[in-house]
This record gives sequence, C-alpha cells and structure tokens, in this order.
Amino acid sequence: MAGWIQAQQLQGDALRQMQVLYGQHFPIEVRHYLAQWIESQPWDAIDLDNPQDRAQATQLLEGLVQELQKKAEHQVGEDGFLLKIKLGHYATQLQNTYDRCPMELVRCIRHILYNEQRLVREANNGTSPVGSLADAMSQKHLQINQTFEELRLVTQDTENELKKLQQTQEYFIIQYQESLRVQAQFAGLAQLNPQERLSRETALQQKQVSLEAWLQREAQTLQQYRVELAEKHQKTLQLLRKQQTIILDDELIQWKRRQQLAGNGGPPEGSLDVLQSWCEKLAEIIWQNRQQIRRAEHLCQQLPIPGPVEEMLAEVNATITDIISALVTSTFIIEKQPPQVLKTQTKFAWRDRAPVGGKLNVHMNPPQVKATIISEQQAKSLLKNENTRNECSGEILNNCCVMEYHQATGTLSAHFRNMSLKRIKRADRRGAESVTEEKFTVLFESQFSVGSNELVFQVKVRPRSPIPHRTTTATVLWDNAFAEPGRVPFAVPDKVLWPQLCEALNMKFKAEVQSNRGLTKENLVFLAQKLFNSSTSHLEDYNGMSVSWSQFNRENLPGWNYTFWQWFDGVMEVLKKHHKPHWNDGAILGFVNKQQAHDLLINKPDGTFLLRFSDSEIGGITIAWKFDSPDRNLWNLKPFTTRDFSIRSLADRLGDLSYLIYVFPDRPKDEVFSKYYTPVLGASRPDTPGPFRNCGLSGEGTRGMPAPSDLPLALSPSPDPVLDQDGEFDLDETMDVARHVEELLRRPMDSLDPRRKEGSPHPL
Repeated sequence: MAGWIQAQQLQGDALRQMQVLYGQHFPIEVRHYLAQWIESQPWDAIDLDNPQDRAQATQLLEGLVQELQKKAEHQVGEDGFLLKIKLGHYATQLQNTYDRCPMELVRCIRHILYNEQRLVREANNGTSPVGSLADAMSQKHLQINQTFEELRLVTQDTENELKKLQQTQEYFIIQYQESLRVQAQFAGLAQLNPQERLSRETALQQKQVSLEAWLQREAQTLQQYRVELAEKHQKTLQLLRKQQTIILDDELIQWKRRQQLAGNGGPPEGSLDVLQSWCEKLAEIIWQNRQQIRRAEHLCQQLPIPGPVEEMLAEVNATITDIISALVTSTFIIEKQPPQVLKTQTKFAWRDRAPVGGKLNVHMNPPQVKATIISEQQAKSLLKNENTRNECSGEILNNCCVMEYHQATGTLSAHFRNMSLKRIKRADRRGAESVTEEKFTVLFESQFSVGSNELVFQVKVRPRSPIPHRTTTATVLWDNAFAEPGRVPFAVPDKVLWPQLCEALNMKFKAEVQSNRGLTKENLVFLAQKLFNSSTSHLEDYNGMSVSWSQFNRENLPGWNYTFWQWFDGVMEVLKKHHKPHWNDGAILGFVNKQQAHDLLINKPDGTFLLRFSDSEIGGITIAWKFDSPDRNLWNLKPFTTRDFSIRSLADRLGDLSYLIYVFPDRPKDEVFSKYYTPVLGASRPDTPGPFRNCGLSGEGTRGMPAPSDLPLALSPSPDPVLDQDGEFDLDETMDVARHVEELLRRPMDSLDPRRKEGSPHPL
C-alpha cells in the first residue's frame, strides 16, 4: 500500500499523468480501495507471452473480483450505500471485460504500477543528475513498451477489420451467386406459357433489380473497406518502421558501441535479453501484419474490383518486406567477439546470434553461416554492392557453421569454436601506413527463407589486425574509441580532441593494469605535457587541443626515440606484469618528471624516495631520493626495466637499499613493501648497504662514523666513477655502486685525505 500512499502525494503535472492511467478499463476507485491487495500480488511473475500462465492470470482476475465484492458487502450506512453499488458495478464490469482475456488485466495493472512508480521516482529525484539519467532510460524503455502496446492494439484492430471485410465479401459472393441464379431463371422462362412467364418475369425482374442495386452498393462498401484497411496498414507500418528505427538504430547501435568500448577495457556491453525481447516483439507484429496483407491480397484476387487498392497493397507489401528484411539482417549480431589482434595458427572462438530466428521459424531449416577474412578495400567494395563474393584476403580454418536453435531462450545462433587464421594476404599500404596499421575484418554470410523470400545477409565484425605487435594495440584502441557508427570501412578521424583521448587512455589503462586506480588529473597533465612538449600545468588549457594519429603512434616525441604510445604502452606493460599491487597501493607515483620529483622531495627528510616512470627507458622505473650532501641533494638510480624485475622484484630491490627509508610523502618503506619481500630461509634479509648507509641514512652500522657534514671533501660522491652522464646511479656497472661506496667508506679516513703526502702507505 506504500506505493499508493506515495502516489496520492503527487502534485501538478505528475498527478495529472497518474490520473490518465485510469479509466473504464480500470477505475481509480478500484486502485484506491484495493491498494494493499493489488500491491501484494505477483503481477510481474506472469509471462504475458506464455499461454501456460493464463491460468494464474485468471486466478488474479477472480481474486480481484472477489475482493471488490467483499469490499462492497462491508459498506453500511447511507454513505456506504452508493459506494456499495459502485464497487459491485466495477466487479461486474471488470469480470465482463477481462473474462476472456485475463492476460490483458495483468498487462493493464503492470502498466499502471510501473508508471506510478516512475512518477513517484521522478518526484523524489528532482533534478538529481543520476536520477535524471536513470529516469531518462526508464522513460525511453517505457516509450518503447507503450509503442508496442499501441502496435498490438492497431494490429488487433486491422485483424478485426480484415475479418469484417472477409465476412462482407463472402456474403457479397453469396448474393452475387444469387444474382447469377436469377439470370439463369430468366433463361428458363421461355419454356413456360405466356401467362405464367409474365407473372414470373415480373417477380424475377424486381428481384434482379434489387440484387443489382445491392451488389453495386456492397461493391462500393467492399472497396471502401479495402481502402480503409490498406490505409490502416500504411499507418501501422509507419509506426512499425519508427519503432524499428528506435530499437535498431538507437538501442542496438548503443549496445554495439558499448561492445566496441569494451574492447578498450570499458564496462561489459550488457545482456542482449532486453533487445532480444524487443526484436522478437517486432518480428511477431511484423509477421502478423505481413500475413494480414497477404490475406487482403488474396481477397482482392478472389473478387477483383477496379480501384486503387491493388496499387496500395503492392506498396504496403513491398514496405513490409523491406521492414522484415532490415530486421533480420540488422539483428544478426556478433555476440562474442574474438581478440582484435589475430595470430596465425592460433585458435579463437566466435558466436553469432539471430534474435528473431525463432519467431520467424528460421530454425525449421537452419541456415549455414560462412566466415571469410577480407581487407579494408574489399569491405568498401561490399558497401558499394560491388561483386566481391569470391574474393578474400586470407584463409580461415573451420569457417563454416550451421546455426543452432536454443528452445529455452528462443535464440538462433552459430558458435564457431575452433576457428584459426591459417594465412593472410597483405594489401598495398598507403603512404606512411605501417604494416601494424593494416585493418582486416571477418565477413559472415548466410541466406535463408522468410515466408516466400530468400534473404541474403552479410555482417562484418570490428576491424582486426593479424600482426601480434604492441603497436598494433594502438590501431585497435584508436578504432574502438573513435570510429563512428555506420562509417565507411574502416574510416576513423585523423585527429581527436585531447579530452577524448584522455577518456580512451584511462579506460585502457585501468583494463590493462586491472586496477580501479585510474589516471588522475595530475597524471593526465603529465601526459599532455609529454605529448605536446608543453610546460602548462592546467589540464583545462589542453581541452581545446587536438591529437593526430601521427602524434599518437607514428612520430617520435621531441628529443626521444620513441612515440607517445610506445612510452605509455610500456608503462602499462611493466605495471601489469610486475607492479600491479604497488600501483594499487599508491606506492608508485609514476607520472612525474625529474624536475617535479625534485620539487616534491626537496623539503622532505633524508631517505625519502619516490618511484617514477623513466623518460629514457620504455617501461622503466626510476628511484629518486633525497639526501643532502656537499655536492647535491637529489639522487636518481638508473631505471630498472622489465628484464630487471623478471630477475628480482621491485620490493626486494627496495628492501636491499637501506638508504631508502620513506616512501613519498612520509610512509615507512617496510610498512609499504615488507609484505611483498621474498622470504630468505634460514637467514635474515641481506643488508646490502647503499651509498650513504654509513652517513646516517640507515639505523645500522653508523656508530663511530662522522656525520655527512664532517666528511672530507674527497668523500663527497664523485660523479665520475659512480654516476652516468645525466647524474643517475647505474647499478649494472662492473660493481654495484652501493658496494663501491661502502668500500670507500670502510677505508681509513687518512687514506682518503687529499692532504696525505705522496708515497705514504695506502692500506688495502
């Protein structure tokens, strides 16, 4: 009853919309007095398309009538007298209205309850963006369902009109036969005597005149019925085409778009069940109207009457054929997409689905589907209806499959389980296009009969690349993110706005790294600075800037020997393979350049470090840390690469470097990384000292050692032996720099004194 209480609080336009839901088909008084009973019944549990649920619908109708009668009997007093009569009248009215069609009562009450809830939800959500979005979706779905209800009613109306036309025509034919019989009787009058002949002739003439007048009137009536029926079919087909456009060109295209973005790591495209339900309803209504039109044509052929009907019927017949052909071919869906980078001699699976196959009885003679791989140019030729049926750009093994009908779901599908690309034929490339930018597609072809028509359909999947290379992923990402529906194969914009690319990169990043920690505003600023070679630190300043395909994946970044995509892809690769938990923990800052690292660390305590992605090595991780010395206060290790992390993990490497104490901004290193250290059986973790271990950066081995400020100048780390040209430590040189500096620190202090006289003993 809570729903009705909330509904009564609606005001203004919402209240008027609610009142429109009620009428003779279901009085609002019934809703009011039986609110609790109505809201407690399982209306949604009944499948309106399942005849087996009719018994349950009948029980609900009987229960509703009984509840109304009980309510009427309990009304007493002067005020209750009128209500008793009214409720009793409603009980009889509903019984008479829905006795032969109890499913319609269920449909009616479900429609009312759904719209009541929608109106209440709208009123509660107000101007909430999330509420408005959800409401917009439910409103759209409601509109689709209401249109189906309208189509059902008009189709039932034309069915009734067709039956009336048939009955009228049958009676007309009977009367026409009677007219022929009268004419035959005229011929037999010659055998009668004159007096009897005259008497009979007068009566027959009167009857003949009457019949001919009636036939003439009825012929006009028949013609009018035929024209009216054809006009109604024209209107029905207009509504059908509009509904089909909404479902196929809006809803189905959106589903395919979601499937496309899922290839870049977007959310799953969602179930096809709702779309299948709509497509099945479309198919059913289209088929009913097609059968009606065929029957109307048969009636016209049975009794030809000159007029415009033949032309009108030919037009609606052609229209209904176009509609059903579009439905069948457009709803042949690639439900399960294989990888977009296909490798030769590697198995992959594919599943196609024809949602309307069951409704159109296609499964009675299951068609075969054939798959071939074609080039971009061949796909364009197909779009122009050029004959390329025998052309292909490669060979696919196990490329034929018979469609299977699944009775439980009512779907017709073809499941290619063991396809394999055997070979590929290269196309002539254009200009600067590399082999990794070539696009191919798999073309599915089949044909089957719908009614008396042979329908041939072809469907192309999203473009595929047969080159298993990391740069191929850029081609796939750009195509998935920016291809427009209905494009010429496989046209994509050469330039996109930076915010569009940001969305695609973030989606791909989270999917590849398998993390909910995506790219932050600061990360995107860093990427924009890298791509545009800019120092602007406000993301909004880049919103109007465009990124070309060449900038993205062809041209090297200024001053570097790699493209933007190669660098970004390297970051994703190293995180995915080695550092996923550290990225999720927030231990890797990542998208920070040297200057930014300096600014972040300069005021931090000695031993504070951060992890950033290397500029010089694709997929490299650089450690930047703070330690004040006479020579400098910020240090960088040469980057570790995927190869390094395959030998020893990042956590273990950080654990080895005891001069690294705090993870930026101030988290103790062991608190962040100790759970990832590799246990060493029978021994404590080796303490490989860092270059400044004995200068106060470590809590161990510092007794008796001078403070950094007390060290002689010669002890200051010299850039020549331990640093490379850009000031980064190289741990891969002949000696680990940490051990090298430790060796220096272990020598007696006088051996390092530049004032020591030449020839003095140098202890080793």
